[in-house]
Amino acid sequence: MPNIAALLKTEIARVARKEIRANVDELRKTVSSQRSQIAALKRRLDAAERQLKRVGKAAPRAAASPEGEEEEGGGNRFSAKGLKSLRTRLGLSALDFGRLIGASALSVYKWEGGKSRPRAKYVAAIAKVRGIGKKEATALLEAAK
Repeated sequence: MPNIAALLKTEIARVARKEIRANVDELRKTVSSQRSQIAALKRRLDAAERQLKRVGKAAPRAAASPEGEEEEGGGNRFSAKGLKSLRTRLGLSALDFGRLIGASALSVYKWEGGKSRPRAKYVAAIAKVRGIGKKEATALLEAAK
């Protein structure tokens, strides 16, 4: 009898392993397909976020450009190099130039360095200053003090 009991026990264990293996293989296939679906969804999400970011960057510029042109009376362009040459042509320090256009010296330095861009009202003020000479700039600064 002990032999039959041992044989029965081993046979039951073998059949149980076979059943478990079949169930586990099914689960492995399901998990594998779900992982690939998750990866595909992540790729789609990344692509959608990139597209949204592109659209988000383009929309404010397109919406802001016409308003700025209407308010300021034309599209004034700005370049850091041009601002630096204008300031040196007028012989003004960054502090004096800032006073002339209504900004701080630090803002002028950042604009010249290309670290930031001036707002529309400052771009308009810079455009007005482009048309004056050294003597006029000095006179305006004296009048402002």
